[in-house]
Amino acid sequence: MKIEVISLPGCPNHQPTLDRVNALLRSEAVIAEVREILVDSDPDPQSSGFFGSPTVKVNGKDVEPLTASRDGISCRIYADGKGVPSEAVLKLAIRSAREEESLR
Repeated sequence: MKIEVISLPGCPNHQPTLDRVNALLRSEAVIAEVREILVDSDPDPQSSGFFGSPTVKVNGKDVEPLTASRDGISCRIYADGKGVPSEAVLKLAIRSAREEESLR
């Protein structure tokens, strides 16, 4: 499993998001490659898959695609109104990816 945490430099939600991802991986006993990606230019959200800082992708899929903004150079707000994806959203994305991988 591959997880990407994509953020703008200096994003105050980058580290809390990374911490939440790593804690959840430990609690779910999942081994995954976690990559931190800093976007320091004006990304095209359509081509880069970066929809605001921070964006979390599990196996290339955004963890909460309905909150994906067209303006990738801004802070991201998730459905619960916070700038960090919820534990429930991350857990669902990780469990879904694990199920997909087990079917291969």
